[in-house]
Amino acid sequence: MATIALSAAGAALGGSIGGTVLGLSMATIGRAAGAAIGRRLDQQLLGSGSEPVETGRVDRFRLTSAAEGADVAQVYGRMRLPGQVIWASEFNEERSTSGGGKGSPPTPEVTTYTYSLSMAIALCEGEISRVGRVWADGAEISKEDLNMRVYTGSIDQLPDPKISAVEGAENVPAYRGTAYVVFEDLALGQFGNRIPQFTFEVMRGSSELDAPDLSDCVQGVALIPGTGEYSLATSRVFLSPSYGRQVAINSNSSSGKSDFSTSMDALQGELPHCQSVVVVVSWFGDDLRCADCQIKPKVEQDDVD
Repeated sequence: MATIALSAAGAALGGSIGGTVLGLSMATIGRAAGAAIGRRLDQQLLGSGSEPVETGRVDRFRLTSAAEGADVAQVYGRMRLPGQVIWASEFNEERSTSGGGKGSPPTPEVTTYTYSLSMAIALCEGEISRVGRVWADGAEISKEDLNMRVYTGSIDQLPDPKISAVEGAENVPAYRGTAYVVFEDLALGQFGNRIPQFTFEVMRGSSELDAPDLSDCVQGVALIPGTGEYSLATSRVFLSPSYGRQVAINSNSSSGKSDFSTSMDALQGELPHCQSVVVVVSWFGDDLRCADCQIKPKVEQDDVD
């Protein structure tokens, strides 16, 4: 408001003086001077709207639990574990600046900081069969978004290449006998620029020599259910029950895959010696009396598709 008022007052004052300077009339010079003074007053009273703004920057990181001398967990069956940080790289800081250009109205210059780092978390004594679901701060997240590598804790596992690249190949242990995961270049923006509290679903079979684990003995399974229009689809299928709304009808996990693909990943991890899968296919009968029953393929829902 002061910009408008003082620019008009400056134009009137300059016009009353008259004359020109370098080809510019005093009215024009007075308008420019008044506008500059008024803009300064508006910035002081109402906020400039063009001051540099920095968002997302942190002073230091606080890593998840990394207690020295902590016990190594032993897992039998399926268990949810928090793990211990056994290695972490220095964090990488990236900054991007937007705005701050000239124009009317002026836009603020905003500098946004994003961070990432690599880290290794020990889970338990190996050898495990697989790592299932992953939670960050209690919320399940997709492993596809984490760039995570799993080391089962075998007696012949090799050092992680990311740790070797940072610390040097001669300085990196393989952590044989310890199951652990490595996050490479984990983006921290989705967690508020901090390390979240990770927990992991770990599966491990029996380790007794005289009692072989059941998962090593299974060589074939039957895949059910046999009903469902898209239960065997290898990609997610979306239906639109209402305008502008889409629902994935064959994806019920946070893996980002179809239920069939998620189940096959779990099958390969938990039953490594399984060689065959029998697919159960269901047809429908319309009568409990065998002589009158007609068997035919049908669908379960027809109100959307």
